[in-house]
Amino acid sequence: MHLKFLLSLLLEVIFVSLLSVCSLTRHTAHDTVASGRIALNGIQRRQAKVSSGDSVAVSSFVPPEDFKLALLTLELSYVKAKANQEQLDAVLLAGQLRKRFLDQVMTTGQKVTFEFCGTNYIFIVNQALLEGQESSTPLDRGFLSSDTYIIFEAAPNSGIKVINQKEAASSKLFKHKEFNLEKLGIGGLSAEFTDIFRRAFASRVFPPHVVSRLGINHVKGILLYGPPGTGKTLMARQIGKLLNGKDPKIVNGPEVLSKFVGETEKNVRDLFADAENEQRTRGDESDLHVIIFDEIDAICKSRGSTRDGTGVHDSIVNQLLTKIDGVEALNNVLLIGMTNRKDLLDEALLRPGRLEVHIEINLPDENGRFQILQIHTNRMKESSFLSPDVNLQELAARTKNYSGAELEGVVKSAVSYALNRQISMDDLTKPLDEESIKVTMDDFVNGLQEITPAFGASTDNLERCRLRGIVDCGNPHKHIYQRAMLLVEQVKVSRGSPLVTCLLEGPAGSGKSATAATVGIDSDFAYVKVISAETMIGCSESSKCAQICKVFEDAYKSSLSIIILDDIERLLEYVAIGPRFSNLISQTLLVLLKRVPPKGKNLLVIGTTSEVGFLESIGMCDVFSVTYHVPKLKKEDAKKVLQHLNVFNEGDIDAAAEALDDMPLKKLYTLVEMAAQGRTGGSAEAIYAGKEKIDIDHFFSILGDIIRY
Repeated sequence: MHLKFLLSLLLEVIFVSLLSVCSLTRHTAHDTVASGRIALNGIQRRQAKVSSGDSVAVSSFVPPEDFKLALLTLELSYVKAKANQEQLDAVLLAGQLRKRFLDQVMTTGQKVTFEFCGTNYIFIVNQALLEGQESSTPLDRGFLSSDTYIIFEAAPNSGIKVINQKEAASSKLFKHKEFNLEKLGIGGLSAEFTDIFRRAFASRVFPPHVVSRLGINHVKGILLYGPPGTGKTLMARQIGKLLNGKDPKIVNGPEVLSKFVGETEKNVRDLFADAENEQRTRGDESDLHVIIFDEIDAICKSRGSTRDGTGVHDSIVNQLLTKIDGVEALNNVLLIGMTNRKDLLDEALLRPGRLEVHIEINLPDENGRFQILQIHTNRMKESSFLSPDVNLQELAARTKNYSGAELEGVVKSAVSYALNRQISMDDLTKPLDEESIKVTMDDFVNGLQEITPAFGASTDNLERCRLRGIVDCGNPHKHIYQRAMLLVEQVKVSRGSPLVTCLLEGPAGSGKSATAATVGIDSDFAYVKVISAETMIGCSESSKCAQICKVFEDAYKSSLSIIILDDIERLLEYVAIGPRFSNLISQTLLVLLKRVPPKGKNLLVIGTTSEVGFLESIGMCDVFSVTYHVPKLKKEDAKKVLQHLNVFNEGDIDAAAEALDDMPLKKLYTLVEMAAQGRTGGSAEAIYAGKEKIDIDHFFSILGDIIRY
């Protein structure tokens, strides 16, 4: 009888017990075992609690395709206890067990006797993990294959010492043969994951003697930093799950702090206690202990930067440094820290030998965003809840500067719209039709309007700079716009000029801010921000400087960015009497306008001012690459604007344009709106709708009341 068939003839009632003692092979049955009978040795009969000749009920069990074991942990002991201690070579022992028990079923709790080098041993299966499985269950079992990673443990007080365990386990640091980041829920971070593996794990895959001959130490710390929501915590959590060692310890930075003297330092020491004990007893054979610090900047601030009077933060840093790289440094620990504020961390913590691997987890590119959207929509697609009109590639292209968390928010928002269509607000008890739920492309578009990126283009602020839209204001304004767009193209393609600055100067109301906003919108850059004095009312000088610096730092997170410094003289708190201005803000802007962005990041800065003479006097005009003069409207330009507005009779346009010669664009719009409230008995709505026209005499009357500057 085929012995694989024997597995299908096991007693259903005592299935667990019988599997724990039987070693079933894929070979043919012994000739002395008749068909329909099961032969068990004495140990198996005792464990199964059956006697020779008993009749038993059986049930069928067909092993699935993925029944090979990836991990097998065996506890060794003697059949007959010995007084002297004996060393067993894990490499030779693993080879002997594979040769003898290849393709046999191993089950958690199973006891097996075997002979090795003339001595009889017993091993108990403490853990049996199938390929692709992350955690074991009480009844895990599978076939022992040539690729199964075998861990040997000596039973307490057995007198057995296993040597060369790491050599036997080489290349078995990870549970899986390969990494499928999409299955792990990680999208757009394959390059970062590759860097982490190369720096932190490549040396640990090889046996200790290889690393010793290379004369290097393992990397003990990784720092994952970057904008919020980009996947730092997710990546650290998945790294911990992938390892065959101890379960990772996940610690939130603030949890370590305590109000009691010395308790905080003790909490830090306790995190490393298990690793210390295991290294003391097992040495190089110790498992890898992973400690994950979320928001590490909360406890590892630069020493001397806090003024709480207790010195607790400094003590934490000192305690952590001694554990990672002190006199008795641990070699079986990997510390993974995560932060949004790398600049706050103590420099000693970031040097080689400590948190030496710095991986920036940045905003995903278009391909990364597509992967993230796929991950978050796979389940609904498999369940037929995703409408066929949903184009994830198009959504990835439209979500520039969205983080992974924000993309997940977009998907949640889209699902909420789809679910809301199935709910009747008039009758909440109405039965729901689950099969008709469909998440459509329109739902995702609505989600994009609801969830905006923290590091994206501030479209609302840009549109506020040009409330009346953009019209043809004549050749001078058109020429300046074209020159500014050439600068945009230069920023896109230039490799030698990552920073380009442009100053638009001219009279107040001439259209400088509107032109800058239009360039920002038409550039299609992922990051466009407006820095204006109106958002900083009531702030101190230092607070204003901090806000300005933050905008520039955020811009460096995107490959292409535009920053608009609107009304620079207002930012500088300029007053003509004196003159008076903020030297602190002035120096901050001068430094930032000369600061070259990080490699791979290109930035265009557009400034606007109505006080170019003042900026020249403090040397700020010199830091701008080019300066363009935005003039007032001439008669021909004013005529084009009036023709576009279509609020005058055809015969009155020339006279109105003549009167508006040398007029700022903003003031022209104001005069037209005032005149639209005419004495004709009509309304402004009727005039702008083209049903009525502005009375030219009334317009001249309004114009006569205005003082020109």
